[in-house]
Formats: sequence, structure tokens, C-alpha cells
Amino acid sequence: MAVKLRLRRMGKKRQPIYKVVAADVRSPRDGKYIEAIGSYNPKTDPATVELDEERALYWLGVGAQPTTTVRNLLNKEGILLKKELTKQGLSEEEITAKLDEWNNVQANAHADKKAKAEKKKQEKAEAEKKKLEQELKEKEAKEKEAKELAEKEAKAAEVKDTASEEVSEGETKTESDSE
Repeated sequence: MAVKLRLRRMGKKRQPIYKVVAADVRSPRDGKYIEAIGSYNPKTDPATVELDEERALYWLGVGAQPTTTVRNLLNKEGILLKKELTKQGLSEEEITAKLDEWNNVQANAHADKKAKAEKKKQEKAEAEKKKLEQELKEKEAKEKEAKELAEKEAKAAEVKDTASEEVSEGETKTESDSE
């Protein structure tokens, strides 16, 4: 009987939670399984992975083939590394030392990634702030231009009104002179 380590979907619509199970290759995705060895919740940030390391190593040792996603989860947890180190015949202390070193490297990489993401987020916020300031300056400049234009138009209208009053006064004077 061929066994695979794969994910069994559970949870509600659009809220998946998966069990990591050892199942016969012929059984359906959410069908019968031999043993549940952990869980995986991709909706949390970061994704939550809980695996029974001892049982996962057992199933890998007896020939169970992990699916791509489960292989990635096992790799992320260091279980595949532990299997390879055990296969090389290293002692338990050496395996523990190498796993601790690997965990430190992973933690540093995660911290660097998080710092880069934070820096990028900060740069984006600064760029957005500069953009808003620029838009505000442009808006103020347009408003100032519109105000100046309105003042010029008002002065032109005032001059026109004054000129028309003078013309009408002049006509009145000429009419009174002609009488």
C-alpha cells in the first residue's frame, strides 16, 4: 500500500484549516486517512504549522511520500533536515547542534525579511506623504491663481463699470448741454 503525507482540508468556506495526514494514495483528499500527524492554518500571519515530529519522521522512514506542500512544511520545520542528518549517521548531539545552527540562520533570515518589509512600508508611507504634500501645493497654487484671476476680472469689471458710468455721465452732460 502506497502512503502519502498530504493535506486534508477542513474548516468553513474561505477559511481553510488543514490536517497533515498519512493517507493511502487511492483515498480522496478529504476521505479516509491512516493517521493525522499535524495541522496547518494558512490564514494566520505567519501561517501556523503544528507537526508531530516523531510521527512525521516515522512515516518518512517507512517510505511515505510527501506532497509538494507538505514537503515545504516539513522543510520549513526542519524535519527533512533532521531526517537527512539521521540518514548520514550523525550522533544525536551533532544533529541537535546542526538543527540549532539551522534554526538560528532561519530566525536571522526571518528577522532580515521582516526588517526589509518594514523599511519598504516606511518608504512607501514617506512617498505617499510627499505625494500628498505635492498635491496640496499644486492645489494651493491653483487656488491662488484662481483668486488672482478673479481679482483681475473684478478690477476689469470695476474699470468697465467706471468707464461706462463716465460715458453715461458724459452723455448726460452732452444732452443737457444740447438743450
